[in-house]
Amino acid sequence: MNTIKVNIKDKVAVLQLDRGRSNAINAEMVSELSQMIQNIEKDDNIAGVIITGKEGFFSAGLDLIELFNYGESEIRAFWIDFLNLVEIMAVFKKPMVAAISGHSPAGGCVLALCSDYRIMSEGKYIIGLNEVPVGIIVPQSIFHLYSFWLGNAKAYRYLLEGKLMNTGEALESGLVDDLVSPESILHAADRQIRKYIQMEPTTWQQSKVNLRAELLSKIGVDQSEMLEIMLKQWWSPSTRSILKTIIQNLQQKTS
Repeated sequence: MNTIKVNIKDKVAVLQLDRGRSNAINAEMVSELSQMIQNIEKDDNIAGVIITGKEGFFSAGLDLIELFNYGESEIRAFWIDFLNLVEIMAVFKKPMVAAISGHSPAGGCVLALCSDYRIMSEGKYIIGLNEVPVGIIVPQSIFHLYSFWLGNAKAYRYLLEGKLMNTGEALESGLVDDLVSPESILHAADRQIRKYIQMEPTTWQQSKVNLRAELLSKIGVDQSEMLEIMLKQWWSPSTRSILKTIIQNLQQKTS
């Protein structure tokens, strides 16, 4: 694994996103996360998963610098695989806790939304879905995932304005469940997931499936038509211009 560090202890797997300073999501990370989550699903020796990042960043979202240079077939494959990863994580039956160790906008927020419980580090961090201002169309599956936790009206408003929340707003809105100090975030996540795995596993897992049944039915629909709309907009001059400006700003910050 080049983009994820895996540590398994006492039946809990800790998956640490590990790609550069900000854990920006590219095709390789999507592939490795998909593979790892599916392997854990089948492994009777692992009872639950904690997903975390690095201090300061859970994940900065999609790696726009890399994705901007993907060709048509590459970007199509990326979006198919990314949406498939979201479904894999959403249907995951075992307990999953997100230890959001810092900034988590856009794609980083999407990954965290798939979990059963989200704990975020205290600090001047942001989280939310800001795809619309970036020029990326939000697929219905992501809206359904967002609204599952925030409610339809709030998710609708926040998505259309591309709202990024500070930690206090995220807690108040229900996007995250707890705020803790950065040094104690993994301890808090471990404590939470062990509350889950100490319960009878079949009962817990089937209850999770039942509670998510409507969500999963919406996420699991054929998204090929929506994908074509997304890809058409991705290549539009207006979106390419927005992305180019964002990338230039990112490159200036890192230079």
